Amino acid sequence: MSNELQNIKNRFGIIGNFPVLNRALEKAIQVAPTDISVLVIGESGVGKEFIPKIIHSESKRKHQPYIVVNCGAIPEGTIDSELFGHEKGAFTGATATRKGYFEVADGGTIFLDEVGELPLQTQVRLLRVLESGEFMKVGSSQVQKTNVRIVAATNVNMMKAIHDGRFREDLYYRLNTVQIDMPPLRERKGDIHLLFRKFSIDFAEKYRMPELQLEPGAVHYIENYSFPGNIRQLRNLVEQMTVVERNREITVEKLAEYIPMETHLPMVVNNQSTQKQSDFGSEREIMYKILFDMRSDINDLKSLTSELIKNRGTADLSNQEKNLINRIYSAEQTQPVAQNSLLYFEDKSPVVQSSPTIISNTDDSYEDIEDIEVEENRPESLSLQNNEKDLIIKALEKHKGRRNRAADELGISQRTLYRKIKQYNLED
Repeated sequence: MSNELQNIKNRFGIIGNFPVLNRALEKAIQVAPTDISVLVIGESGVGKEFIPKIIHSESKRKHQPYIVVNCGAIPEGTIDSELFGHEKGAFTGATATRKGYFEVADGGTIFLDEVGELPLQTQVRLLRVLESGEFMKVGSSQVQKTNVRIVAATNVNMMKAIHDGRFREDLYYRLNTVQIDMPPLRERKGDIHLLFRKFSIDFAEKYRMPELQLEPGAVHYIENYSFPGNIRQLRNLVEQMTVVERNREITVEKLAEYIPMETHLPMVVNNQSTQKQSDFGSEREIMYKILFDMRSDINDLKSLTSELIKNRGTADLSNQEKNLINRIYSAEQTQPVAQNSLLYFEDKSPVVQSSPTIISNTDDSYEDIEDIEVEENRPESLSLQNNEKDLIIKALEKHKGRRNRAADELGISQRTLYRKIKQYNLED
């Protein structure tokens, strides 16, 4: 390792000897004297913010401003004003002219963190700055010049963002003149223990407590953990343990309480919510299931209303309640579904086999109200009935015929499920 690289690590507190990390730092040192744009690629928490600091400190701009802009933290409506400034009266609340970051950082370096989150309109403005060094304030027609070095970073898959239309391809290639890749912590197994000791010493000084020590088994354990949050997660882990743990010797068992062994390998969480998502992944099936649940709820509500009316009588019913009941029970007969409705399925609306007695304001007899049964005979096209049958079959197959669990997954009562099974001849 060169003395220059070691000096950089010492100055910025960078721990580790992983070859890919060393290569990233060496590349940053090499491009620092130039003014070319640099794009830093890496997962969240890997330490991408060190690269622009190194580039700025080793460049001829080191005595000029260095500005960090978190593009993902600035609202879309104000990011143009933040980056390029605005004139007085350019928008509501613009009570004075304001300089943007590109004007303030003239002669220096701007670090655009999370550049993949920039709105498309702002990407066009940024492309112009990269190509000609020109920009205009919001609300101004005067072109201004700036001389800044741009270093950008992202944890987004840029090629996918370009394919999805979320990021301009021409801007990507302008930013990506030199690409520096920061490795995730899981690929730096030999550096994990070094980082743990460094953070342990730092937090021991901060909180005036003895530093943590890992037993040999705990060292092996932590080096084989995947650390999805990378260095940031490890740092938070050490800080938490420094404050909470009384025993400064950390064992495997104690470490497992903070980072369980189950998270070392990818796994599928076997719970009801994820099963429903996988079983009903199709948007069409999800929609039919929602409609199926709604129809079941409505039929149950009507049956309940009918029973309540029979048991309660009419003495306590107001005219408003009677009108509401009339509207509920007569809607299917008097209001056909329009063809442009979201619920139109090319077949006829459900037909009420036995019509209930419509309530009049003067009639106090409810003895003739019957349970509502909806005719289920429909065409074999994309009908609600066919999809309902498919959903029931899937649920029964998944739970190996256990009807109580299938009913829970479908969101219906067991009684309703038994009726549907009999209706669709699924008893075998």
